[in-house]
Amino acid sequence: MRGALSRTQRLALLAGALALVVVGFGVVRGGGSGGDARTVSPRPPATRAVATVEVRNARPFGGPRVLRFKRGDTIRFRVHSDVADEVHLHGYDRHRDVRRGGTVSFAVPATIEGRFEVELEGRARQIAAIEVVP
Repeated sequence: MRGALSRTQRLALLAGALALVVVGFGVVRGGGSGGDARTVSPRPPATRAVATVEVRNARPFGGPRVLRFKRGDTIRFRVHSDVADEVHLHGYDRHRDVRRGGTVSFAVPATIEGRFEVELEGRARQIAAIEVVP
């Protein structure tokens, strides 16, 4: 029958279509690895979820996180802690007392570029880092 595709041609077309779907999925998801899995990148303010640093046994659960923001945005994050202490955002010199089992929130204009430590001040323990990029 003239114009009909052979089995090999049909399989080749199917493989090509599958490859396009896989590549398209990778593009939509942002593709590839190579980033730090523990880094939280900013989203547009209307859709950005507020990151929560979880403190368990007076330590950051999963290790200190890096939270990235663009200069001009608002640095927003929360700290939920199983110990009472003062949470200090260095560089911006913002402090919040957190009660045992409590949560404190930060909302600070991102006016200074750089990397800034967030720590449990009384324990001198880093729980996160804030990175402000241009």
